[in-house]
This record gives sequence, C-alpha cells and structure tokens, in this order.
Amino acid sequence: MMRTRLSLAALGLLAAVPAALPAQDYPSTPPAAGPVRPMPFPPFREFTLPNGLRVVLVASDKQPVISVSLSIPAGGIHDPADREGLAEWTAALLVKGAGARTAEQIAAAIEGVGGTLSASADSDFLTISSFVLTPHIALAFELLADAVMRPTFPEREVELLRTQTLSGLQLEQAQPAAIAGRMMARELYGAHPYARRPTPASVRAITLAEIRDFATSRVVPQGALLVIAGNLSEAEARRLATSALGSWTGAQPTARPLPSPPTRARTDILLVHRPGSVQADIRVGNLTYPPTNPQQYAARLANQVLGGAADSRLFMILREEKSWTYGAYSSLARPRGIGSFVATAEVRNEVADSALTELLAQIRRVTAEPIPTAEFEAAKGALVGRFPLQVETVQQVAAQVTSAKRLGLPDDYLATFRTRLAAVTPEQAMEAARLTMRPEAAAIVVVGDARELHDRLATIAPVRLARTDGTPLERAELTAVATGPALNLDRLVARRDSFAILVQGNEFGHQVNSLERTAGGFTYRERVRIATFVEQDTEVLIGADGSFRSGTQRGKVQGAESTVDLVVAAGRVSGRVVIPETPMGPARDVAVDTLFPAGTQESNTLGALLPALPWAVGASWSFTVFNPTESSLGAVTIAVTGTETVEVPAGSFEVYRVEMASEGTVMTLFVTTAAPHTVVKMAPVGQPVEFVLVGSATP
Repeated sequence: MMRTRLSLAALGLLAAVPAALPAQDYPSTPPAAGPVRPMPFPPFREFTLPNGLRVVLVASDKQPVISVSLSIPAGGIHDPADREGLAEWTAALLVKGAGARTAEQIAAAIEGVGGTLSASADSDFLTISSFVLTPHIALAFELLADAVMRPTFPEREVELLRTQTLSGLQLEQAQPAAIAGRMMARELYGAHPYARRPTPASVRAITLAEIRDFATSRVVPQGALLVIAGNLSEAEARRLATSALGSWTGAQPTARPLPSPPTRARTDILLVHRPGSVQADIRVGNLTYPPTNPQQYAARLANQVLGGAADSRLFMILREEKSWTYGAYSSLARPRGIGSFVATAEVRNEVADSALTELLAQIRRVTAEPIPTAEFEAAKGALVGRFPLQVETVQQVAAQVTSAKRLGLPDDYLATFRTRLAAVTPEQAMEAARLTMRPEAAAIVVVGDARELHDRLATIAPVRLARTDGTPLERAELTAVATGPALNLDRLVARRDSFAILVQGNEFGHQVNSLERTAGGFTYRERVRIATFVEQDTEVLIGADGSFRSGTQRGKVQGAESTVDLVVAAGRVSGRVVIPETPMGPARDVAVDTLFPAGTQESNTLGALLPALPWAVGASWSFTVFNPTESSLGAVTIAVTGTETVEVPAGSFEVYRVEMASEGTVMTLFVTTAAPHTVVKMAPVGQPVEFVLVGSATP
C-alpha cells in the first residue's frame, strides 16, 4: 500500500508541472566559460621592525589557526667549501635544543597544544615554521625566538644528526633517482653553489664550532622575512613580533660574488655507470631564467603540456602508448637565482635509447609547433583551476606569500596569477619553451649500467662516463669496474657465529651463520628463525676465487613455502625461485636464466666475504649483486664511517661502524677492527630490529 500511495503522489506532482518545453529548446552544449577574474586574496599588512626584520601579516578569520614562517637568507649557497650540508644541519639543530628546553621538551611543548614546529634549509633560505591554534600563538613565537636567538646545539644531537645524515647519503647511493638528481645539478650549474650537495666527507668534517659560527653570522634579522597568516589582528601581530623578536640583532655578512652557471653549446650525455642496473634513469634539462622573468607564465603552460601531469605528452606517449616506463614527467624549478627545466623517465635498459630519442623529440615538438587549441585549453584550465586549491588553508597561504616575497615578485602576483596564465597564447607558450628547454643544447644525465647502455646512447649524442660519485671514468675501465673490490681470501677462516634477533629490545628469534673450507672453496650456511613467522635455511657454495657458484634456500614465511635453487655456469645464472606473495595466496614461481657478469655476487654471500675486505676507516666498496627474489642485478655499497666500542652479549668489542646500502634499504653493521673481522651487530636503519652476537666458535 505504501508503494501505491507514493506512486499516486508522484503522479499528482507530475500533473502539476507545466507541459515540457520542446526538446529543441533545451541547450545541447554547456555554456561558455566566463572570463577568469583576479583571485580575491586576503590583503597583506607589511611592516619592518627596527632590527631589520620584515613582517607580513595575511589576516583571515575563517579558522582559529595561525601559521608562522620565518625565512632567513642563510641557505646552502653560503656553505663553505668542503662543508656542504652546514646550512641544513644548522636549521635542523635550531629546534633540537633552544632556550631552557631540550629537543624532547620542545617537541612535547608544541605537540601538547596540537601544533607543529619545523626547520629546514634549501639552497637559498633557512626556514623555521610553526602552526598552532590561535590561543597558543604566544607559545609559537616563544619557541621561534628561542630557536633563532638562544639555540643550544647539544653535542648529542649533533652526532645523532651526523649518523642520520650519513645513513641517508649511503641510502642515496643505492637510489638511481638520487644519483641522477645530484649529477644533473652538477651538469646544469657547474661551479655555482646550486650544484653542491652534502657528501660523506663534508658531513664528517662539519664541527660543532662551525655550526655555532654559521648560526651567529647568518641567522640574523637583517634580510629575514616573517610571514604570519591566520586569525590575528595587525596590532596583535606587531606586539607578538616585537616582544619575541625585537631584541634579535645581527646583520648579514657582505655577499660574496657567485660564479655564473655554465652555458651550453650542444647536447651531450653524462652516462653514470651503476653496475648491475637493469633500468636507466634518464634526465634531460637546461637552465631557464630568474623568478621575476615574465616568460614564467607561458613556460608553465608549455611544461604542463609536455610533462606536467599524468595526461601530458611524455606520460601518455612513453607510458601509455609505448609501455616503456611507469611514468615520465617534466618540471620547472624556481629558486631565487637562475631556475631550471628537467624532464625525467626511468626505463628498461633495452629501450633506453628509444625512450631518450622520443623524449627529445617531444621537447623539440613543444618548442617548434604551436600547441593545438583543445590540448592547450585543457592544460590552461588545469593550472588556472588548480590554483585556488593551493591557497585554501592558512598554511598554504603562508607558503604562497612567503615564496612570492622571497623571490621578489610583485605584490599583486598571487591575485593576478590566474589572469596572467589565462592570457597566454599557444604561440607564446611555444616561444617560451624554445627559450627555456633548448633541446639542441640540453644536458642529459643517464644513470645505469654503462656496459649495456654506452653504445646505444652514443648514437644519439656524445657520451661522457662517470662513476656514481661523479669522478670521470674511461670506457676501457668498465670491465675492470665490474669485477668488484679485491678480496684477501686467506682471511676467511672456518667459524660459527650465533646471533639473537631483537625487536624493540625483546628477543624474537635467532640466526646462526657458519663458514667452512672445502676442496673447491667455501661453504656458507645460514639458519634463521623469527618467532613463528620466518624459518629459513640457506646454503651457498663459493669458489676458491670468491665467486658465487650455487645456492639453495628452503623455508617458510608465515607458513607459506619458499625455495631458491640457483647455479652459475658460463656467465649465466639459472634455476628456480618460489616466493609466497601473501601468506594465504599463491606463490610466485620464477624461472631464472639471466646474465651473471664477472665479479657479481649473490646477496647471501656478502656476509661470508666481509672478512676478506681490506678494512680501514674511510674505505668504501661497491658490489654488483644478484637478488634471487627479484631475479635481477643491483648494486650494494659498503662504507666504513668510523670506529667505536660496542657491547653485545658475546662481549665488548672495538669495531668499525659500517653502512651497507642496497636498493631502498640501509643496514648498519659493526665489524671488529681485529681479524678475523667478525660482524658483532647488525641493525636495519629505520627499523626497531637488531641482530646481536651471542657467541662464536672456531673448529
């Protein structure tokens, strides 16, 4: 009955509606878009304190929150030679102890009111930012003032940061994208400070005294910019800024002239040799213009068409049409000085030359052909329509205002950004692309296995070779480089080492490693048990020359069977790998048959061979390693960062501290300084897991 009553009511409503208009009177197309209007942006209130600190207030009462951002021209371009990373360290340490608070107390104070406090440094600026609810704005200013005026730089925090930075740099050496980014910066900027990046040597060299001196001379109010955005009156902003930062003193040192970036007359390729890489990371770029250049609007549109999004040309052609990559993009960087354009793609070795050729062709196309109207309007609509979403919160507003002020852009830049974009024509975008992207004189960086890539890439442009640390490499050295570090196999002694596996300090399992000499070389065995989750038994045969010969592995991961059977013969590795994808799902069964270049190791053999390395502080080595679970070659780097004393259940040992990095992971090892150079502790970086030696035995 209910259904009947509803139907009758609906019929009554329909009867009351006037007769429908003829179909042809309804619009068949959407109405034309209206003109893009200047964006209503909150007005700025700007004033300068007597000490030279510029203050900008962007008042908004939409939400009871405040964002405070203090920018100081104390970025990485001011790092002394061989001290790259000093500005970044200074920034990080400003909030790791200041005033009467320790790092833990600072974190507790700001987190206790639901706020945030952070500090960082890029090439141009050191920035400290805080975000709090309006009632807690006084605390934000108090912490900010302590950071810039009363930092304590605890030595414990300095050394912790040193360890973290070195681990991060070691991890970067295992990441092709990070290597490519460093090398592209060098190619584009040459001797200019924008090319410089922290290195293990510079990080180890930075002293506490140098950090204090940098803060004293550079973290000063003259030239600094304080942007306050949110629910605050101008009078209150003046009172807070004056009370907290009015007594801050200091002037920036006299600016030293910076070298000019290099000019390019032709396109060439820097091929960075990363042994064992099965993919090539490709970057094509050029320098552009200062941030105030009026070409920026047209160049942004050209970049959007080329590679600014997942519907742009590079992505649609290299990924969707060719299936060469998971993604290909391009971007424009806009620092305070000369900016840059870079297009990127990561592809399989066998299509690297084709992908680079196509990428260059698409850059030439956007610089030589007016963009079709439909494609151009879609790109313009994306940029124009996206901008309001980038200034919705007070943090976003503060970030946009800070960027505009730091780069010296006009006061109406944010309000008129959309209208200036909307006014760009396809011809203007093409001309801006021609002036900024310059494919006829582009810098190209490719990171990958040069043995696989050199001849293919040489058909596109002249090729120079380099190692992953940037040092030049001759083509004749490629074979020698592939053999890996020299090993003193006489140091390998028969032994059995037992480890406890700790998770957050609690024992969850054990691992037992053993090595024995045989007539044909060595046999290495490894037995792992982790609670009820993992049980794994591995046996590896190593030749008398230290080469991997064969390996087997049997085990279970959360009850699912896993097996590995591999053998090396005639420069190839073959066999079968069965890996559980999920505990309850089907296993991945992989037939292995691939190249195994001279000097390559299998991932399980490195632990056995560590004692044979020429150990010394500062030493580093790189191995080409076969990963059986992925059936692919990769690189493992090992670096000795220092010495220390460690306590483990087996005793107290003087050890080398060692960072071992592979694809996406870093392991810290502690290896005895005395022969036979035993590993006494292992700890994956970023995980609450440790392997600690509980006992050793020799036959």
